Amino acid sequence: MAWPSHLPPPDPQLVKTLTEQQEVLRKQVVLQKPDFDLKLLAGCDSSFIGENILSVFVVLTYPELELVESVWHYGPVELPYIPGFLAFREAPNLVKAYGKLQHTPDLIMVDGHGIAHPRRLGIASQLGVLLNKPTMGVAKKVLTGRYEEPALMKGSITPLLHRQEHIGNVIRTKDKVKPVFVSPGHLMDLETATTIALQTAIKHKLPEPTRLADHYAEVYKKEVV
Repeated sequence: MAWPSHLPPPDPQLVKTLTEQQEVLRKQVVLQKPDFDLKLLAGCDSSFIGENILSVFVVLTYPELELVESVWHYGPVELPYIPGFLAFREAPNLVKAYGKLQHTPDLIMVDGHGIAHPRRLGIASQLGVLLNKPTMGVAKKVLTGRYEEPALMKGSITPLLHRQEHIGNVIRTKDKVKPVFVSPGHLMDLETATTIALQTAIKHKLPEPTRLADHYAEVYKKEVV
């Protein structure tokens, strides 16, 4: 992963430490058909505001997708930006936001990647391990891997491949709109994550849990800026 030319190089010792922590967490990721009766589905998203971060969780009923709760946490960013380690900037604040929920979700849909990451530990996987909860990632851009564009109709799917591994699916959630990139995070499998992403993408490109999390991030920004 190329280092952005406009940023100062990271501290080598910090990168080494984060790489070691990432490997420890990666070994704890479990990919499996989820063992839950899905009734409450959470979505989460983070937004950086200067040197601070705003993290939002929403909880929806499933399959009705009615909003039950939304919470947020705003705090300082603890690490500099380092490509491939963004989850270490987002996860601590997301965990604090999650702790404010009054309803316990059965599954968390994260605005970001699960195992569709160069070292198989995107934010959805890292958060899933930290919370010991089933998670899945729905990202707007590819981070790693190769794929062919899916057909232009909603429901079209192509595989996202990296080093001969099937790490995610590229899904057209709306006719003639750019696809999203879905991958399992933790205690989840790709087939189930794909099904849920399609079932919850009703009128928009993004599935409702992450779309609403993004929406409320904009709403709550007004309270902190």
